[in-house]
Amino acid sequence: MAYVAVKGGERAIDAAHGWLAAERRGDPSIPPLGVAQIQQQLGRSVDRVMAEGSLYDPQLAALAIKQAQGDLIEAAFLLRAFRTTLPRFAHTKPVDTATMRIERRISAIFKDLPGGQLLGPTYDYTHRLLDFSLLDDATVAPGPIAAADTETMPRVSDVLGQEGIIEPDTASEQEPGDLTRESLSFPASRDVRLQALARGDEGFVLGMGYSTQRGYGGSHPFAGEIRMGEVSVEIEPAELGFTIDIGDLVLTECQMVNQFKGSKTVSPRFTRGYGLVFGFGERKAMAMALVDRAMRAEELGEDVTAPAQNVEFVLYHSDNIEATGFVEHLKLPHYVDFQSELQNVRRMRAKQETAE
Repeated sequence: MAYVAVKGGERAIDAAHGWLAAERRGDPSIPPLGVAQIQQQLGRSVDRVMAEGSLYDPQLAALAIKQAQGDLIEAAFLLRAFRTTLPRFAHTKPVDTATMRIERRISAIFKDLPGGQLLGPTYDYTHRLLDFSLLDDATVAPGPIAAADTETMPRVSDVLGQEGIIEPDTASEQEPGDLTRESLSFPASRDVRLQALARGDEGFVLGMGYSTQRGYGGSHPFAGEIRMGEVSVEIEPAELGFTIDIGDLVLTECQMVNQFKGSKTVSPRFTRGYGLVFGFGERKAMAMALVDRAMRAEELGEDVTAPAQNVEFVLYHSDNIEATGFVEHLKLPHYVDFQSELQNVRRMRAKQETAE
């Protein structure tokens, strides 16, 4: 009987897979959606999947989105699973966002920003109205694209640093952790926390960031600078002894500037919150910077009173792949467990009725 049940289950699963493929394809009379179309025209989704999947490959991210029928968490899961099969043959040098070939760069704290502000491709100034002209599949010529001279664009934090009113940006001497190879453990250093936030669920990180603005964290942030553009990726093979450029990445970087009253040993000054994500992920980078600053509360001698300041709470619940697995495992058979619970409830009810 068990053998028959297994075979029956296999046939049902095969049928479900076939049905899924038909649902994915949709109406055969409509042209299929190509991976190149997704990559070129659904860029924000592609960027999010790359960030949460921990793998920068726009084509594979677009493929994952197509395979997952647009379910971005499932697509990130597919991409992260594929990532585990890849060999690692080199470590890149730290990317230099100061030399970013900028497409967008704004600051909410300096109107006359040294080097100027570049609005770039943004929905910030559009009307939130449905554009019915997009129902027409006719090709629309793109608008002009402005190029930026990165050498004329110093960091906003550097401007504040010249006056000594923001904490210095110091590099750590320690080798950074690697969440893709080592399990999360506590206490978690800031580099590990930033890695977890960078590939964490955008909605969760956004909610945590929003909570800090509503008083659950006691911080008052300013968007010091947000920049998006291409950076060069370099490696230095030991056998060569010199650096080589292996490609470019599109990144979004955010530096939040927060008030800090100081302490017995530190004068009042501004502190930093930092966010960096693959692609054009402005909302995620901003939320990440808010949460990064909130999780520095203990380091800065502040009271830890809010969820966003609780490092373990945030990091244990920010990964949507892990969260998905734990939630969706509830769909799997729990027949034995439930029968045990059912008998227990019946036994308690019978005991209560007897007592009455």
